[in-house]
Order: sequence, then C-alpha cells, then structure tokens
Amino acid sequence: MDEIKQKIALFIDADNAPAGKFEDVLSEVAKYGVVTIRKAYGNWKSPTLKPWEDLLHEHAIQPVQQYDLTKGKNASDIALVIDAMDVMYTKNIDVMCFVSSDCDFTPMVTRALAEGKVVLGFGERKTPSPFVNACSKFLFLDQSEEVKEKNGEKRRNIKSDTRLITLLRHAIEATEDDEGWADLAAVGSNISNRTSFDCRNYGFKNLSSLFRAIDLFELKRGQGKSYLVRDLRRSKKG
Repeated sequence: MDEIKQKIALFIDADNAPAGKFEDVLSEVAKYGVVTIRKAYGNWKSPTLKPWEDLLHEHAIQPVQQYDLTKGKNASDIALVIDAMDVMYTKNIDVMCFVSSDCDFTPMVTRALAEGKVVLGFGERKTPSPFVNACSKFLFLDQSEEVKEKNGEKRRNIKSDTRLITLLRHAIEATEDDEGWADLAAVGSNISNRTSFDCRNYGFKNLSSLFRAIDLFELKRGQGKSYLVRDLRRSKKG
C-alpha cells in the first residue's frame, strides 16, 4: 500500500528571501511530504527579483505580481496572507511553508497553528524572533562562510545563551527518570512542542552534537542506538 504523503503549500516572499538558497528549502520541505502549491510574491518588473525569476519555471513556481504601491513598502505581504488564508480553508493542506525574513507573517503563522497545521519557516538571520518562534520549525538560510565563522563563535560561547540552556534544562526535567536521565528523542519532542527549534541554527547537525558541545550536560548510550542525556547538576546532587 502506498504511503500517504502530507500535502504542503509553499509561499515565497521573494522581496525578503534569498533565491540562492531555494534548493535548501526544497530539500528540507521534502522531509515532510509533497509540495502541491508553490507561489512566489513580488514586483517581477524589479531587477532585484531576477534570481527568483530564473527559478520559476525550473521549480514550477507560480509568480504573483504585486506592484510597489507605496515607496519603501510593497503589497506582497497582504497578497500572500490572503492567499494563504484561502488555501488553509479551501484546500486539503497539512503543512504550510513560508519563505521570508519579514515578521509581518507572524499572525498568519499563529492562525495556521491554531487550525492544526504544521508551519515551516525559512529566512535569513535578520528575521525577527516573533516570526521565528511562532513557526513549528524555522531554518536560517544564510549559511555563508561568514555566518559559519559566527556559528563557530556561537559554539564556543553557547553556554552564555541563557534562553537556550533554560530550554534544554526544562525539556530534560519534563522527560527525565528518577535518576535524572532523559531519552534524547523525548527531549527533542518536548522542545519542539515548546517552540521553534533547529540545531542547525546553532551550527550543529543534531541534538546529541549540541549537548556534547555544552559541558553542562552528560550523554550516554541507551537501548539500541538511542541516547540518554542528564543535567550535570542532577548528577552532582546524586
């Protein structure tokens, strides 16, 4: 029997997203299902959208023309939201994907989540945190050499990220056994239920690598190929 794949609607704010990273978007989205709707919004008469224009036919993306009605502001945001709302209520869609670095779509994301949709976000590191945190998962796209160097710096100073450390500790506390050990998969699920989170945004391939880089936690093998993680504060108490 054929596997039932989730249906995905992909909305691209071409004015606020890097065209050069679209393959990365498609690769990530493919993990969730098949993209049945692909739309890109912007003023296609603008030379700045030429990189996106070159991708339209190659990836079967439907361009939606929006003129810049006011200097410094375009109508793409409103058009995208209207179409996304229409798709959410009239089409059989499981996952909604937004490619943008603009926080104007945050209310749309929260509404989609309230309707039971998985929401994926993609944008540059300048993307405001409300949009990033609202998504089920958000992946930064600007992984240039300069950004990778910054990620290396983040690896070294990751313990100073109070928000991250608190998030990790709370997830462990919510899933730990009597000795303080928590299944890594359960920890990851707990984090995903709390907020948008992706280890790659911190420069790590997976959650186990992230925990290894922080000397506030300890890892050990569980049953099979699974990992167990524990807050070192708990082990010292024991």
